[in-house]
Formats: sequence, C-alpha cells, structure tokens
Amino acid sequence: MKADIVVDAKGLSCPMPIVRAKKAMDGLQRGQIMELETTDKGALNDFQAWARQNHHELLKAEEDNGVIRFLVKKG
Repeated sequence: MKADIVVDAKGLSCPMPIVRAKKAMDGLQRGQIMELETTDKGALNDFQAWARQNHHELLKAEEDNGVIRFLVKKG
C-alpha cells in the first residue's frame, strides 16, 4: 500500500506526532493515505483515538526497532 504523504515524527513527543498528522491530513483528499513514523511510545493509543474521533481509518500500526509506523486513510 503506497502512502500519498509520509510524515517523519521520529524523536518528537506527544502531542507533536498528532499535530504533524493533523497538518498532513488537512492537505489530503478523502480516501488518500498518510504514513507517519514516530518513536513516541504513547502514540499507539493516541493515534487509535485520534483516527476514530476524526473519522479516519487506521489501516496499519506496526513497530520495528523502536519506530512505530501508522498508515491512516483520510475519512
């Protein structure tokens, strides 16, 4: 699955990954996909709630070597 935009939020603490995600999503059309990478351990719960509250679809969340990668489809 190819993302329409990739956001690097590695090294940023809450709430900055969410702030970066919101800014990126504002520039996308409905149905487009954002990929975001973060090292913030609290981001998993934050992104699930943020996606649900904003009617986006969290397609994938995976962690590899301390980097959490999210794929979110704009709703």
